[in-house]
Amino acid sequence: MSTTNGSASERTIYLGAFAHCTSQQEVEICEAGAIGVDLDGKIAFIERDIRDIPSYQLRERKDGWEKAKVVQIQDQGFFFPGFIESSFTDLEKARRIYARVVNRTLSHGTTTACYYATVHVEATNLLSDICLSKGQRAFVGRVCMDQLSPDYYRDESAESAIEATEACIAHVAKIDPKHHFITPIITPRFAPSCSEACLSALGKLAHKTGLPIQTHISENKSEIQLVAEMFPNNSSYTDVYDKAGLLNSKTILAHAVHLSPEERATIRSRDAKISHCPASNTALTSGAAPVRTLLDEGLTVGLGTDVSGGYSPSILEEARQAVLVSRHVAMADGDAAKLSTEEALWLATRGGAKVVGLENRVGGFEVGMDWDAQMISLDVVSEDGEMDDADTKGPVDVFMWESWPDRLNKWFYGGDDRNTAAVWIKGRLVHTTHKYKD
Repeated sequence: MSTTNGSASERTIYLGAFAHCTSQQEVEICEAGAIGVDLDGKIAFIERDIRDIPSYQLRERKDGWEKAKVVQIQDQGFFFPGFIESSFTDLEKARRIYARVVNRTLSHGTTTACYYATVHVEATNLLSDICLSKGQRAFVGRVCMDQLSPDYYRDESAESAIEATEACIAHVAKIDPKHHFITPIITPRFAPSCSEACLSALGKLAHKTGLPIQTHISENKSEIQLVAEMFPNNSSYTDVYDKAGLLNSKTILAHAVHLSPEERATIRSRDAKISHCPASNTALTSGAAPVRTLLDEGLTVGLGTDVSGGYSPSILEEARQAVLVSRHVAMADGDAAKLSTEEALWLATRGGAKVVGLENRVGGFEVGMDWDAQMISLDVVSEDGEMDDADTKGPVDVFMWESWPDRLNKWFYGGDDRNTAAVWIKGRLVHTTHKYKD
């Protein structure tokens, strides 16, 4: 179920095992740690080894934390940073669908999401309202497209696209003026569906407002050919966005499967970011993005689901698929192209945080960062090989002799939303299951 307990109403100390990425190649695991979260939902202190310290002593030795609430890890599980998803007229129908979407992504541990809404202003505003009410940190984009789309699902002109986008920006300014949780994001669907006038106008709007931008690029070869035919005066797909003023440090480019070396150099020079969508790219036979090359060349990469091109709303599933797709790239490019488990978890957390410009606030466990976290529950197998209440257990079985790195890898390759017992965003409890006991 989903639940929102308002703000972080009391200081809370979280006790148990913690895991997070400290670098692109490294995951730190603290088997018996403590993290204190203050009233603003920020991490106030971290203790990495409290095996011999009772919780009451821990509270007493922290000034002002004597009456802090204590949340203990359950079922031999661990705390892990929330995932960051870097790529997503009938209002009642929209309400049901959007509420379900947000609940579903929260249940999979996604604490920050970038959403592609629709061309409809009221429906896009509704999505912003729902994300805010459920406590999810979200970048919500009203999709702009004034060509190569059905008449009933397109903007009449570049001017109308800008007016509609500005209406959505104004709505967020009313409901969350400081963008604590909701940020408007300028969203040209992709170059073929936007005229040069529309792209240019959106680039000017991005420059004027300072808001982030999201769009698709180089998803498949036929799309790249179409862009070349539609924009003959541009040297590449990337050049279309660059000339329109849509490439900067706040730009998120989904897919980026078939970029040329020159395009990658341009994207890097503009400090634009990439959202790797491996499940979608495989499902649609788009290709296999060379993520190792992107990383080695200094580009910032996170993960996106691209639902419904992708089949799952789970960033954990995307992380698995990123590893598998990298193996396919390695068949042609050599073993150096392979991604490790640690690197995939980095993409799902720290990488995604950098893609959306929140790397100093979310994606890991450090003092001063927001408590965006998920409690992962693992099911312990008894000595006789049986599990109590097997019908309520998740997909990951843990034996007590297994090391914490082994447990983390089991969850990575076999886990799903059944392992996500609870989710917090900025210290607010926003999702729980029957496995969470307050």
